[in-house]
Amino acid sequence: MSTKVPMTAHGAKLLEKELHDLKFTVRPRIIKAISEARAHGDLKENAEYHAAKEQQSFSEGRIKELEVKLSNSQIIDVTALSNEGKVIFGTTVTLLNLATDATVSYHIVGDDEADFKINKISYNSPIARAMIGKEEGDEIVVQTPGGAVEYEITEVKYI
Repeated sequence: MSTKVPMTAHGAKLLEKELHDLKFTVRPRIIKAISEARAHGDLKENAEYHAAKEQQSFSEGRIKELEVKLSNSQIIDVTALSNEGKVIFGTTVTLLNLATDATVSYHIVGDDEADFKINKISYNSPIARAMIGKEEGDEIVVQTPGGAVEYEITEVKYI
C-alpha cells in the first residue's frame, strides 16, 4: 500500500497540465516524426528516426511518472480551509529572524513543488518541520549548517 503524498492544488494543476500536453501535443508530434522518418527507408542509418524514438522513450517515461505522482498525491487546497493562524501544509508563513530583524516568507509545499529560489520549501525541510503545528507569535529554532537560528512566526496566510 502506497502512502499518499501531499501536494498543493496549484502543484497538481501544473502536473495535470504537463501530462495533458505530453499526451495530446507531444505524443502525437513524436508519432508523426517516427512515421515520417520510417518513410525515408533504412532505419539503421536514420538519425531522425533514432532521435524521435529517443524522444518517445523520454516522453512516455515522463507520462508514467506524472500519472504515478498524481495517483499517489493527496491534493490539499489550503484556500478552502479556515485560517486559524496555525502553520500547516500549503500555508505561506512570514518569519522574523530574531538576530537580524530580517523577514522572509516561505510557502510550504510538496517535495515535487519545492523551489528554494522562489521561497517554496518542502514540508520535509528542517525549517518547515520546525514551523508546522506552530501559530502566529510562536518562536522556532532552526538548525542550519551555520548553527541555530531563531525566528518568530509573524504571519500565516492560507492563500
